[in-house]
Amino acid sequence: QVQLAESGGGLVQPGGSLKLSCTASGSIFQIYDMGWYRQAPGEQRELVAVLSSGVSTNYADSVKGRFTISRDNARNTVTLQMSSLRPEDTAVYYCYANLLRSGRWQRDNYWGQGTQVTVSS
Repeated sequence: QVQLAESGGGLVQPGGSLKLSCTASGSIFQIYDMGWYRQAPGEQRELVAVLSSGVSTNYADSVKGRFTISRDNARNTVTLQMSSLRPEDTAVYYCYANLLRSGRWQRDNYWGQGTQVTVSS
């Protein structure tokens, strides 16, 4: 069994900062991609930031320069540092991982349950 546990969501004022963390647990052989997606009400889920193979980072254009993704490989944890937050950043943020489970042959996608981020005055 693999689980992605998220933390750090909440309410923040415009211009403020917030940090999200996600830890993958279970019988994991290797994590290939790990990061964050978000979904606002009435909108499709979109990529926010993903660290792929531990070497490349993919950010949404709307968050470049404001959000920073980092990873602690020893703890299977990914962190999203969000700064200069705007009301349009309000969404449910979902942790994402593409990984290979121990003893398996196929890589699969896994999702956290989501954490609410609300940017409002």
